Amino acid sequence: MIIGKFWAAFRSQLNKLANLFWEADPIAQMRYEYDSAVEQLKEGRKGLEMYRGLVERVGRQVKENQAHCQRLEAQAKAYLKAGERGTAAKFALELQKAKQQQAENEQQLGVHETAYQNNLKKIQHANEKLIDVREKIQKYDAELRMSEAEAEVAKLSESFDMNVTTDFGQIEQVIKQKIDTNRGAARVAADLSQKGLAEIAAEERVEGVMAEEALKDLEVQLGMRTPETAKAPEAARDLGPAVEKQTR
Repeated sequence: MIIGKFWAAFRSQLNKLANLFWEADPIAQMRYEYDSAVEQLKEGRKGLEMYRGLVERVGRQVKENQAHCQRLEAQAKAYLKAGERGTAAKFALELQKAKQQQAENEQQLGVHETAYQNNLKKIQHANEKLIDVREKIQKYDAELRMSEAEAEVAKLSESFDMNVTTDFGQIEQVIKQKIDTNRGAARVAADLSQKGLAEIAAEERVEGVMAEEALKDLEVQLGMRTPETAKAPEAARDLGPAVEKQTR
């Protein structure tokens, strides 16, 4: 009685442990069951192959008996035509025994052939079932993975609130402020870089006019130009709009 209770308690604990494994990874359990069924099917196929060999052997015996009966019948006819009735009778008796053996072999062949076909159908049916199971495992595996991913995304969307009150939102605001400050500094630098460009351009134009005048003076000194050709209006015209505005 005590041993029976102990065994029942032990079995219940084993059942709980098995249930934990089943719930932890049901797809792995399905694959294990599928692999076990495949191994059983392989063993069944080997047995069926051996059984088919027996059927083939019985079939060969039937064919050999048929040929033997045909030879005995031909010999009996030949001795009967030759008037050797005693010898013909011996062949006729042997033929009778051979036909009885042939009938038994044919009956045995029919039984074995029927049994083989039945077992073949069972294995074919089991193979089709295994194909269905394999497809279901692939389908359930994909659906399970997808559902797990969807559950994770759902949890993430709940905990990942993108508003300003969260730490992430506050950090985002700080980053945006830094970006605005950096862009403001860049704009100020660009605006300051434009300051004084007009004065620099005017100075460059004045220096150009002075250089042209110096060149004309050198040309006069070298006799390449007369003083009359080197007149002020031409120099004034070279000063450009800024210089002309100052002279007016």
